[in-house]
Amino acid sequence: MPEVTITIGSRQFEVACQLGEEHYLHTAAKMLDDEAQVLADQAGRMPEARMLLMAGLMLADKTASVEDQVAELQAKLTAREAELANLRDTVVEPERIEVPVVPQSVTDTLAELAARAEALAASVEEKTKA
Repeated sequence: MPEVTITIGSRQFEVACQLGEEHYLHTAAKMLDDEAQVLADQAGRMPEARMLLMAGLMLADKTASVEDQVAELQAKLTAREAELANLRDTVVEPERIEVPVVPQSVTDTLAELAARAEALAASVEEKTKA
């Protein structure tokens, strides 16, 4: 198990971590050190335990704020997903139009009438030319 030296609030600490997790430890220590530096700039030198407690509380406050934002965004996302699911479930049935089948006898009668009308029109046309 590797031992890593981290610096928080101008103080060094030896900390053990799992093999391969050194980078994560350095990242977390940097975050804590940044908060400790804010405290040192505002209040000056303070006891180590108090500095670590205050820096930890400041990070916890930021984390809680981010978690609230994530929960709010997750709720919005869930609502949008539900709206989308409702839209998918609301299938609009196309309007059904039924066309009745015209009996063959009617079609034949109409064709016969059309032929007679054409014959009459041709007859009238011949008489007007003469």
